Amino acid sequence: MFQVLIAFVSRIYAYFQRSMPTNILVRATHTRRGLKWGVPAMLLAVVYIVIAAALAQWVADGAPGWINLLVLLCLWNALKFAVNGPATAVRLTRVRARERRYRDDIRAARPPETPVDDRAGAAGPR
Repeated sequence: MFQVLIAFVSRIYAYFQRSMPTNILVRATHTRRGLKWGVPAMLLAVVYIVIAAALAQWVADGAPGWINLLVLLCLWNALKFAVNGPATAVRLTRVRARERRYRDDIRAARPPETPVDDRAGAAGPR
């Protein structure tokens, strides 16, 4: 029974990772092309916090209690983006440092260019 439960939970987790918009956006910021967008995407945390505050105020004014689930969802998404920003900034600096080291190693390993002797070609055949 426990194995069935774990299999069910893992399928649901995989489905959410593939189909939920915030998970897709967070996953996209962890690619090499998307690392530079991690910090600007962190600003979405502010939007989610504002939405959560507005929904919480709405519940306090007499809206149905199930809207608290939306408040929790907005706060969870805000937390995801707030943590994702610094994490992608650190990964971007590491990747750029690794690329710079690789580029410098290639330049250092390149053989020096041989000078061209123009005098030999200018004299012509003898």
